Amino acid sequence: MDVNAAVAAAAAIAGVLTGVIAMLAFRFSEREQKRPTRTSLHTDPVLPPGVDTVLSVLRSSAVVLDEADSVVKASSAAYALGLVRGGKLAVEPMLLMARDTRRDGEIRQVELDLPRRGTGRGEALAVSARVAPLGSRLVLLLVEDLTEARRIEAVRRDFVANVSHELKTPVGALSLLSEAVMDASDDPEAVTRFAGRMQIEATRLTNLVQELIDLSRVQNDDPLEDAEPVRVDELVAEAIDRCRHQAGTKQITMAASVAVPEGLDQGGGGRRAGGTADLRIWGNRGQLAAALGNLVENAVNYSPARTRVGIAARRVTAPGGELIEIAVTDQGIGISDKDKERIFERFYRVDPARSRQTGGTGLGLAIVKHVAASHGGEVTVWSSEGQGSTFTLRLPEAGAARDRAPHQSGLDDETGGPTDSSPYEPLPAPEVLP
Repeated sequence: MDVNAAVAAAAAIAGVLTGVIAMLAFRFSEREQKRPTRTSLHTDPVLPPGVDTVLSVLRSSAVVLDEADSVVKASSAAYALGLVRGGKLAVEPMLLMARDTRRDGEIRQVELDLPRRGTGRGEALAVSARVAPLGSRLVLLLVEDLTEARRIEAVRRDFVANVSHELKTPVGALSLLSEAVMDASDDPEAVTRFAGRMQIEATRLTNLVQELIDLSRVQNDDPLEDAEPVRVDELVAEAIDRCRHQAGTKQITMAASVAVPEGLDQGGGGRRAGGTADLRIWGNRGQLAAALGNLVENAVNYSPARTRVGIAARRVTAPGGELIEIAVTDQGIGISDKDKERIFERFYRVDPARSRQTGGTGLGLAIVKHVAASHGGEVTVWSSEGQGSTFTLRLPEAGAARDRAPHQSGLDDETGGPTDSSPYEPLPAPEVLP
């Protein structure tokens, strides 16, 4: 009996102790759950008042990091640049800079070249990153995309270098020729010869300066301030007259054809009359004449002797309204695929030697491109080496002329070359003439 009582007493004591231990463990666990920990301090950081609104209106890409380098807030531009992935800052130099700023509170700035992601191109993305402390625990990272600014600066730098080089050549030639004239003062024949060369170089210099002025105007002026309905037939006639002497010297035939409404007299010979008066472009007459004249002049300069240059115009229907297409086709040397990507750059020449012979400055097509863009149109090119080229201007038709004139059907589509770049049939390659 005494043994059973002792066992019962021991079981009772063990039960009481177990209950006390369980209660103490529960209380300790509850207190630990209520105590703030290092991890819980960063699960839901709060931005200072007004910061969220400021970040939403900034043009720069913005990222806010907490003490654990986790992204608290990031703008859509930051995701677009690939700065943030999986809730973390993906650019290691920026992350290291953010840690240094968090440690000493100093504002830091650096420029970086980041690889473009998902474009398949090897070009770098130029950015400027600035890091500053935001409160006591957060860090603010602002990233500015400098790619376009650097591209513009490179274009400006190249332009200045090219202009300097192009001006130096004729000026240097004039200087040398003037010395030669002085040395040959007692030789009238030599003086005449050197004076002729000086006149050529002076003309080349004048043309270069004039085209620089024209390029500056089409880049800076708004052509639609002085816009008016301009007749296509007048533009074509002016372009042909401008190049008549060069074409005659090389025995190049210039022919113009225009899509004419049914029932109108199409005339004979190389030029078709009647329909041109119904085609009008809305824009600056001087700039449009310069653009078309440059295209025709290039066609004549780059065509062999005894070939043909064609100018065709028509009205086409586009989603944004009626357009006037003017195509200039030649039987020249053609343009390679690699050159096609650059021919509208300033001072770029497909054949530098021929440009020197013809007095070309390398600015003509750049002017054409700017005139087309400023008038709400475009210029495209189709070309095949050894067969020739077709440059096509597409410009908005004058609305008043469109209301007055009956609807005209365009030229029949012909497939003499790649139809994706030019709907016009290229002229046949020139034959070998005796």
